[in-house]
Amino acid sequence: MQTRILGERGPEVSTIGLGCMSMSFGLGPAHDTGAMINVLRSAVERGVTFFDTAQAYGPFANEELLGDALAPVRDDIVIATKFGWKVEPGFGGSLLDSRPDAIKESVEGSLTRLRLDAIDLLYQHRVDPEVPIEEVAGAVGDLIQAGKVKHFGLSEPGVETVRRAHRVQPVTAVQSEYSLWWRQPEQELLPTLEELGIGFVPFSPLGKGFLTGTIDAQTTFAESDFRNVLPRFTPDARAANRAFVDLLARIAARAQATSAQIALAWLLAQKPWIVPIPGTTKLARVVENLGAAEITLSPEDLRDLDAGSAAITPSGARYPEHLEKLTGR
Repeated sequence: MQTRILGERGPEVSTIGLGCMSMSFGLGPAHDTGAMINVLRSAVERGVTFFDTAQAYGPFANEELLGDALAPVRDDIVIATKFGWKVEPGFGGSLLDSRPDAIKESVEGSLTRLRLDAIDLLYQHRVDPEVPIEEVAGAVGDLIQAGKVKHFGLSEPGVETVRRAHRVQPVTAVQSEYSLWWRQPEQELLPTLEELGIGFVPFSPLGKGFLTGTIDAQTTFAESDFRNVLPRFTPDARAANRAFVDLLARIAARAQATSAQIALAWLLAQKPWIVPIPGTTKLARVVENLGAAEITLSPEDLRDLDAGSAAITPSGARYPEHLEKLTGR
């Protein structure tokens, strides 16, 4: 597996990471723990060194899963987790809470669950409007000085928040959604990150599964699958958004690859400091996704993907209004 460095200040990670949320939370019922441990350890055997989780996934169950699965290979991997939701066992997430004392207390829990002496990359999960970002960055800086955290990150922030945080405690990586059907980060975020030397970690690089071509207007989701409440996943929106799938399928046929591999290869071609974290619960999908790192898209492929996706207007918002307002702040 090839590697990349997240921005100017590391860490060095596998070119494609693994988003672990769906193993425990969000896309239907939690999966069998033993099966997910096997997927995680098999991913390491195939060269994956970058794993993404969060306190809110479960809550807490996903961190515990990674702690159990990855303890034997701790020295060979990088684990990213997130703080910022006020979470309780059995409850998926409530109010934002990024008060410095809450950050420090929550990190102690993450260290225990993940079986770590230090968290490799700690993101603020969503920007808390009640707590100045300078205080958040200062609290994480204290944890870095104490040896409990190695790198500071932000998830779904606005560019001014990135700049303000970076002045207090250098930001190593920013995580936001980015794919062929959500290209908004190209407008302001990616230029800002390049200027500041910050790495970028796209989540949902396969459009929450849609860009793989395995979801259509007739697909039904489990009751607990949060795609049920996403405007972009209504049956009518899925039918309209099929144009993205068709575009990827055309390039995939030309490149003798899968649609998922082309979607990921396109992301990798954008910047050398981009590391996508496609999520899956299936080892076969891990293997398929890793194959994208071996694909070099031709200039013609890249032109066709850029022009084709730019000509399509996505149908449906990516989040309902109450969740969308938590992003880009």
